[in-house]
Amino acid sequence: MGSIKHNGYSGERPPARFNMARYCLSRSAIETPEKVALIVVSDVAAPVYLAEYWTYAQMDKAVRRVAAGLLLLGIEPGARITIRMGNTSDYVLLFFGAIAAGCVPLPSSTQLTKSEVYFLISDSGSSVIAMSEDLAITPPPNVLALGYNDIMLFKNGDETVDYADTDASDPAFLVYTSGTTGTPKGVLHAHRSAWGRRPMYNGWYEIKPGDVILHAGAFNWTYTIGVGITDPWANGATAVLYNGPREATVWPLLIEKFHASLFAAVPSLYRQILKYNKISNFDLSSLRHGLTAGEALSVSLLKEWRMATGRELYEAFGMSECSTYISSSPSITVRPGSPGKPQPGRCIVVLPLEGGEEPLPPCKTGLLAVHRSDPGLMLGYWKRPEEEALVYRGEWFIGGDLVQFDSDGYVIYRGRNDDVMNVMGYRVSPLEVEHCLSQHSAVSEVAVTDILVHEGVSIIVAFVVPHNPNNPGVMDAAPLLAYAHRHLADYKCPREIIFTGSLPHTTNGKVRRCDLPLMWRPS
Repeated sequence: MGSIKHNGYSGERPPARFNMARYCLSRSAIETPEKVALIVVSDVAAPVYLAEYWTYAQMDKAVRRVAAGLLLLGIEPGARITIRMGNTSDYVLLFFGAIAAGCVPLPSSTQLTKSEVYFLISDSGSSVIAMSEDLAITPPPNVLALGYNDIMLFKNGDETVDYADTDASDPAFLVYTSGTTGTPKGVLHAHRSAWGRRPMYNGWYEIKPGDVILHAGAFNWTYTIGVGITDPWANGATAVLYNGPREATVWPLLIEKFHASLFAAVPSLYRQILKYNKISNFDLSSLRHGLTAGEALSVSLLKEWRMATGRELYEAFGMSECSTYISSSPSITVRPGSPGKPQPGRCIVVLPLEGGEEPLPPCKTGLLAVHRSDPGLMLGYWKRPEEEALVYRGEWFIGGDLVQFDSDGYVIYRGRNDDVMNVMGYRVSPLEVEHCLSQHSAVSEVAVTDILVHEGVSIIVAFVVPHNPNNPGVMDAAPLLAYAHRHLADYKCPREIIFTGSLPHTTNGKVRRCDLPLMWRPS
């Protein structure tokens, strides 16, 4: 296990003065100004020349114009800006323009309901919300709303500003993830988080300036922000985003038409691509390899992808608080069933469940821990000191994942040490789903968990004790499912409702979630 060190992050440190947007755009805008930085595709059937193309020079200038527009409106550095848009160039411009101005963008999922967006605005203290027309909501009082016309004026304006002279540890952006209290918590990242991704360049991608990277995710996700935009730009490569209907059939066609050399997605999407496409019908000769993260890559899916494409899949493991820090790569041989090894420079150990800072030896299961000196690690949880205190043990950040190292230094994933669910690459707190369903008049008690239904495929299932089990009307799952969809993003909603007379409890009265799967029967 020579790659695992216990004395802190050993990679190159970021400069003291560092702006994430400058890091991504400035150098290429000077050295290769006419190089294509971004391609946005809305219609996969249209000729490639009808896609939206941005060079590095154009993107650099537009980002700094957006920054100028925000500042001219009186939006001060440090202000939080909630973004509610699809995978458009405006989203990209606003995200990096806010960072260039020294503001703090908050990317949000298009799937969130109005109440969920209002929570983000309130919890983060956002003073601005930027929305596309199809996702517009009435902003709360004293919150400035920006739309398509405002961003158009910004990016076509005459004013530009230089990138803000920020410290590497100044706040850059805020993302929300599942909280242990049942409400999402903000994860605040510094400008240095972009620099903290450097171990991935060779430790996962083997990225080159000539690469064309197609990411299948939505831009609100840290996986897409990082792999889909930040890292390609930091390396002078070309990023491709798709903004059309997200059928599984579009991705091999996009790879073929735009000559993507790297493709990134969650394992679930790779499975769908293989299921709904005849891969031999597409020219994937440009594809060097695929990248996958967000959920575990099953051995059978890896084998099937290799057979169908002749290409390798390199998996990575991480979290919202530190992105990906364990991976396989062209230089780290894939070991089926393992996400790989700690990337060069990372300081990763396994700590005992019962406490202490002495790392466990190989083949012992414990809690995966990242040294707090890693520049990719979050600044902290937004106004959640009580949750932040739970994830640090001395110099180590502990994300709640159970793992062990094998004798060769590969990580073997053993599940979560808490109740956070991982479904289709999304982390979801069962408490948030339970809180929602408990508000329905038909529900007396509810418990939620994720259940493995096929290899590599999990669904969210809610177990409900109805108020009146003798009334057939309350035994219908449809009203509860509809209620969930009105109040929660689709990816948080249960796929099934199981009615039961009682739930399993501990002697202290807590629900025994580990027993819930025993109550489920496939429908």
